[in-house]
Amino acid sequence: MSLEAIQKVADAEQEGQKRIAEAHAEARQLLADAQKNGEALIKEVRAGAAEEQRKLMRQAEARAAEKAAQIDRDARAEGDRLRKNAKTHLNEAADYIVRKVVGR
Repeated sequence: MSLEAIQKVADAEQEGQKRIAEAHAEARQLLADAQKNGEALIKEVRAGAAEEQRKLMRQAEARAAEKAAQIDRDARAEGDRLRKNAKTHLNEAADYIVRKVVGR
């Protein structure tokens, strides 16, 4: 084999090693970029989920407050109705007691 042929083989081997090294470097960079992008996406999704959680919590709190207000209104109305009814029966009870005491 001539010296020129040997040199060409050596040059080709060197070029191959260079390409392999470049491919490894590119693969490492792609991996680092993918990891960075993945972490950014996870952070974004977590932030979105946290915001969605806060939104749902505000909605639930608003519904709970409205339900509590409705229960309060209903309880007050029922209390008023019971007091009114009791006053009516109080007069009847007083009349009953007077009749029993007086003996009529």
